[in-house]
Amino acid sequence: MIQPAEESFFIERNVRYCTYGDLEKATKLLIVLHGYGQLSRYFIRKFESVSSDYFIVAPEGFHRFYLNGSSGRVGASWMTKEAREDDISDNNHYLQRLLQKISSLKTFNKTMLLGFSQGGATAARYYYHSIESIDHLILWASVFPPDIPLSEMNGLSHKKGDNHFILGTEDEYFDDVAQQKTLDFFDTNGFTTHVYKGKHDIDAQTFNEVLSKIE
Repeated sequence: MIQPAEESFFIERNVRYCTYGDLEKATKLLIVLHGYGQLSRYFIRKFESVSSDYFIVAPEGFHRFYLNGSSGRVGASWMTKEAREDDISDNNHYLQRLLQKISSLKTFNKTMLLGFSQGGATAARYYYHSIESIDHLILWASVFPPDIPLSEMNGLSHKKGDNHFILGTEDEYFDDVAQQKTLDFFDTNGFTTHVYKGKHDIDAQTFNEVLSKIE
């Protein structure tokens, strides 16, 4: 009996991203990747208190879906377990093309990449494959992707310097045991870790404090 054949091929497609800041005055580029079920136009608002030295770019994941049922609010995702390798490749290509587009408009003194929650794994993968494009990696309340070799990532972190991991004490996705285990993991693998009192969200004060340490 003939079995169904599953194949794939690459096509160009429209992508969506949001920006915040004055491109002419900014000297640094900050790329922020949202978490599961978020949209870039809302996620980027969490960074409105960041110094005007930064031009902020928030890409949006390819996979948009209704958050509840078949209507109402919409969110986006970077990937699922389905066609995982294709999505990883597409995300890396997407971020590379976007960074090239933004960089063609202006040369920045520094380029930083932040990944929040699900966006953290996507950020880490892009950093690993395009380290020459990113000066600092910031992961926030995320799980490190298992497909990135830890020994190599550790070396990259020390080479680039000042990569950071941030986690809230009341994050609903990390119990006490998971919090300590995760912090130990990132500390061991070359990240500077930060803990703040808060839940699974971007805390503006904490983020600005981290940026001041990087600068």
